[in-house]
Amino acid sequence: MSDELRREIAGVGIAERVRTGFEVAIVGAPNVGKSTLLNALAGREAAITSEHAGTTRDVIEVRMDLRGLPVTLLDTAGLREAQDAVEAIGVDRARQRAETADLRVFLIAPGERPQMTPRDDDIVLVAKADLHPGAENGISGKTGQGVAALVDRIAQVLAGRAAGGGVATRERHRQAMARGLAGLEAAAVHLPRGEAAAEIAAEELRGAVRALDSLVGRIDVENVLDEIFASFCLGK
Repeated sequence: MSDELRREIAGVGIAERVRTGFEVAIVGAPNVGKSTLLNALAGREAAITSEHAGTTRDVIEVRMDLRGLPVTLLDTAGLREAQDAVEAIGVDRARQRAETADLRVFLIAPGERPQMTPRDDDIVLVAKADLHPGAENGISGKTGQGVAALVDRIAQVLAGRAAGGGVATRERHRQAMARGLAGLEAAAVHLPRGEAAAEIAAEELRGAVRALDSLVGRIDVENVLDEIFASFCLGK
């Protein structure tokens, strides 16, 4: 029971992403082709493109369906030493969003390295492959080279993560399971102490049951009203 709860608790974040959408950040130096790639993936002119470095100064978001999964693509400001205060804000935001994104697509020039350390599932590609024939792992938003393969790879990574999501999908589910798990673990500590600790163990188990009641349909009316009111306020 405890192991099952731990797995479900760990899967809540993934299940929430499946419900609200994964974030995929396109990261790289200025004028490396991030906005052009975003437009190619989105199938429309979602971001302004220019030969001048530093055109993108804020995070541009595009929501789309990617092989059945909701995904938000993030076009971030180019990572470099900022030339002015406004660009500095954009670069800082770019780094923050890239850090919290579920997956990063790094665009680099041939022979260069990403400006941030890639994680295990992150994708590193040589940008503007139309200007670098024969480059390994090349991609070009301008000609479309490698775009379909990138979509397949992103979908494969995110689908694998989605498969790890549990049946619980909301924060209140995670909190209820965490309280239930804490009660079970506390009861397990007291049980070996015999009859003297039996009453304490029983109370811990009752607490665990009460915490898990909401997951099987036994929900206090006040809790239901609180949830409805909170959702209504967020929707406003």
